[in-house]
Amino acid sequence: MLDVVVPVYNEGANIENLLNQIESSVKTEKRLTIIYDCEDDNTLPVVNEVRFKYNFPIFLKKNIYGRGALNAIKTGLHTFESKVVLVLMADLSDSLEVVDVMYDKIVKEGNHLVCGSRYMEGGKQYGGPFIKKTLSRLAGVSLHWAVGIPTHDISNSFKMYHKAVIESIQIESTGGFEIGMEITVKAYLNGYRITEVPSSWYDRTAGESRFQLFRWLPFYLKWYLFALRKTWFSLNYVKLKQDSKKNVISK
Repeated sequence: MLDVVVPVYNEGANIENLLNQIESSVKTEKRLTIIYDCEDDNTLPVVNEVRFKYNFPIFLKKNIYGRGALNAIKTGLHTFESKVVLVLMADLSDSLEVVDVMYDKIVKEGNHLVCGSRYMEGGKQYGGPFIKKTLSRLAGVSLHWAVGIPTHDISNSFKMYHKAVIESIQIESTGGFEIGMEITVKAYLNGYRITEVPSSWYDRTAGESRFQLFRWLPFYLKWYLFALRKTWFSLNYVKLKQDSKKNVISK
């Protein structure tokens, strides 16, 4: 069983199309939980009208941590019931045809975290602000090569997690969508198996984006520097132990 968590904010124009895409593209047994902030969200009446026509259960859950995208994602990650969870945006931006592949990477191949990747071979990105795309690609590719994190696209929110990863990590993010970056960095440093699959990303065509680049950029930078600092410390610690061992042997 796959739990799919979808944070929403006035996604009434998109949500039925998303549900249709999930039904047609995702063959894995699944259930969907839509996380909303307040009762007047225009997503809710659409969901209540159409939810029973699909062959998978659809639940509505109010954000338990306060308003905002970050708290909606935290609500979903802290309340899902199965062993595997996918964080999915409601704006039709992610390529759902790879969800079954991501699920197999966890349940059949033993990975703990699977990243949808726009920046690996085969991945694509269509539209979106130039500066956002540039910074996102730079962060992902540089951490992959400099630190060894096994994804080229660490900032993408389109990720699937094993429950063990979520239960082992204390989420400290306070901004927005950088939560996916934080979890990936900590999972890597804790020794969990991470992989990626090529995915496509499409800029939204309806509704209003909640992404706030310049407000959230310092929070992304925090986890970028955290990854560099922790890896540098680990490498130097290993080197110091090796040098110490060599000195003992030489004596």
